[in-house]
Amino acid sequence: MVPLGLAFGAVITQSGLAWWWASAFAALIYAGSFEFLLVGLAAAVAPLGTIALTAFLVNVRHVFYTLSFPLHRVNGRLAKAYSTFALTDEAYALTTNERARSWPGRRILWLQAYMHLYWAGGATAGGLLGSLIPTSVTGLDFALTALFAVLALDAIRERRDDLPTPVLALLSALAARLLLPGQMMPAACVLFTAALLTRHLLTRMRTRRA
Repeated sequence: MVPLGLAFGAVITQSGLAWWWASAFAALIYAGSFEFLLVGLAAAVAPLGTIALTAFLVNVRHVFYTLSFPLHRVNGRLAKAYSTFALTDEAYALTTNERARSWPGRRILWLQAYMHLYWAGGATAGGLLGSLIPTSVTGLDFALTALFAVLALDAIRERRDDLPTPVLALLSALAARLLLPGQMMPAACVLFTAALLTRHLLTRMRTRRA
């Protein structure tokens, strides 16, 4: 989270925004992938409607996260509200694996709080130090993509028996890239969701026949 936050803060500074925008984005928005996109949208003074639609498309996956995220273990309305706000890809990956099934709500909440602190602290440091990075250095915005790749590889290693899922994801991404290159992300998400639903229905039909 700290190296990723550093990269985000540096991207903020290199885009022409003041360093404190990194702190504000990290503390108040706290949605890594959308924050990287928001830098370009804010720099281009994009309409609020465009920003809202982009935020929905990028973060709609969190709706599916809530189906298995252990929010019921977190006690108190304020604690539940913060845990919902701080639900990130990394927090979901850590709290829904086999080893985390016995974790109490307090541990889940503190894990999310520390991750939020690491992200905000890294972003602030990156924003302050970003001016020291030469403008010729490129690729810092790829840091989040690299993190998602690592999370995906870890998930594949943990669930070796579920190889069709990453294969479907890869095929959905390739099909979206070929058919709708300008809208690759939403198209890939729709194709992947449709593929998962189709596989689920076929599995149920086979189970009933058996």
